[in-house]
Amino acid sequence: MSPAAAQSPGPLRIEITEGVIEPLPLAIPGFLAENAAAADLAGRIGRVVASDLTGTGLFREIPASAFIGQIDNFDAPVRYADWKAINAQALITGAVRVEGGRVNVKFRLFDIYSGAPLGDGLQFAGSEGSWRRMAHKVADAVYSRITGEGGYFDSRVVFVSETGPKDNRLKRLAVMDYDGANVKYLTDSNSIVLAPRFSPTGDRILYTSYQSGFPRIYVMDVASVQRRILDQQEGTMSFAPRFAPDGRTVVYSLTRNGNTDIYRMNVDGSGVTQLTNAPSIETAPSFSPDGRSIVFESDRSGSPQIYIMPAGGGEPTRISFGQGRYGTPVWSPRGDYIAFTKQNKGRFHIGVMRTDGGEERLLTASFLDEGPTWAPNGRVIMFMRETAGAGGQSAIYSVDISGRNLKQVTTPGPASDPSWSPLLN
Repeated sequence: MSPAAAQSPGPLRIEITEGVIEPLPLAIPGFLAENAAAADLAGRIGRVVASDLTGTGLFREIPASAFIGQIDNFDAPVRYADWKAINAQALITGAVRVEGGRVNVKFRLFDIYSGAPLGDGLQFAGSEGSWRRMAHKVADAVYSRITGEGGYFDSRVVFVSETGPKDNRLKRLAVMDYDGANVKYLTDSNSIVLAPRFSPTGDRILYTSYQSGFPRIYVMDVASVQRRILDQQEGTMSFAPRFAPDGRTVVYSLTRNGNTDIYRMNVDGSGVTQLTNAPSIETAPSFSPDGRSIVFESDRSGSPQIYIMPAGGGEPTRISFGQGRYGTPVWSPRGDYIAFTKQNKGRFHIGVMRTDGGEERLLTASFLDEGPTWAPNGRVIMFMRETAGAGGQSAIYSVDISGRNLKQVTTPGPASDPSWSPLLN
């Protein structure tokens, strides 16, 4: 990521390319409460907006103690000189009103150096219980206006929540806001669950469960937590499912007679079609955003590597040729990159490469990093990291595609297998 127009009076913009060295100074005075009922929420909403933006590593919040000017009226003209004097490059003002259990949040974004608003003000409304979502929507709008990229704060992550010792770990599905808040458990810990994956609309989740004693694919409705088994072929094991971009079909791995290939089926379990037929292990399939291709992991060359094939099957093309073993490839929602796990010289890495295998870039290095998942805007990746040793714990981390801003996502306990939702409606 690199700042553009950050030192000139032109339009304020951060271009996400190779990594921001100096975050953009941002002033966020406390959001105003327009009535007494909004006094508490106004402060909380403003703090979430600030946390979202500074958490990207692209922005630095100027402390309130440095402010010369104050915002006492949302509609009052902005005194740009006061904010320029403390080297703010952008200013966010906001106001909150609560009436009859409904919350209304409005905000404005100002480019201090050009001395003008950056776009028109916006407002969002919802129930009091959805106040965090409205804060995320404000942050998404600010992020989008300054970077030109889509936001990703108003989204959720499904993951595997873990408890117990490392050699007897209990696992259950859980879902949370992208920043770790509002955790909700979706299953109990009576059976092993793995690899949850959101549908393109975020209303359903695919996952693998050992409830029957063998790995089987289930689909769950997020709102009702109702679930059903998809694949019930006798004498087989099915796992690693993902939705097609249209949400109507599923691609997955199936093991029969000791051989593992990639299959496709309708989301109701009908129309099973075999897509690969090789003596090697084919797994971890992921659709391209246009639904025309599938990237997957195969050891047909002697070690796990990344291949791409047409969505209907056919001869695959290998795209990974670096040293080490490659796995868990996932196509970016933008279609420009493929994220993957790489193991080389005793270390694990999360990396990205172009869809032709070019420009490979390793973003992390650790004892065990694996299972990348993309933010809705295709510019941030979450993954699982596990520490070494008998008492090693798994946790969820995020990193941007430049390899900067590596940080842990707060969860109630050990966690793994994250899957990022699309932006919420």
